[in-house]
Amino acid sequence: MELFASLFNAALLAIFLQNSIFERALGPNILIYASRKREHVIGFSLVIIYSTTLSSIIAWVLDRNFSSWEYFGIVTPLLYILVISFIYILSLILVWRFLPKVFGKIKTYVHLSVFNCSVLGALFLSSQFGESLIGYIGFGVGTGLGFFLAGYLLYIAHPRLNSELVPAAFRGLPITLVYIGIISLSLYAFVGYATR
Repeated sequence: MELFASLFNAALLAIFLQNSIFERALGPNILIYASRKREHVIGFSLVIIYSTTLSSIIAWVLDRNFSSWEYFGIVTPLLYILVISFIYILSLILVWRFLPKVFGKIKTYVHLSVFNCSVLGALFLSSQFGESLIGYIGFGVGTGLGFFLAGYLLYIAHPRLNSELVPAAFRGLPITLVYIGIISLSLYAFVGYATR
């Protein structure tokens, strides 16, 4: 039960307090693209959950075994990018080989989802806040669920943000960015501001 509580706590922290879109501004371009259709929001979110969770497990192994190395902080971004690339290539090969029909459906989402700033940001957040393997997995799952939450909020607002009631100068991307900013500020107010 304590294991589940730790996983749940890390996931909630990644979804609401350290949301990759609203708090860290990682990957809003993919989110804006994905929010146009419900299928895109679900597809991108599932791929991000998959890639961040598997990458977080490998990142935990790397962090535990090599964190004492003097230059680990310098090569960490490169190692994380290599981990994400390995997961990406291995997953594409396996799906292409064993599930060719599924490959045709997911190839739209995979490339943009895996090489997204929120996936790399999830690994950095995991190494910063996750102390155990469960914490890393929780941040991986939570980042994907946070992306889904942000995508769903944009999806349900998309028709209103692009309606004729919005002035032409603000319609489309400008009002969408203002909307993301307002949600970011509301979550920021929910979390609170603390000085060190």
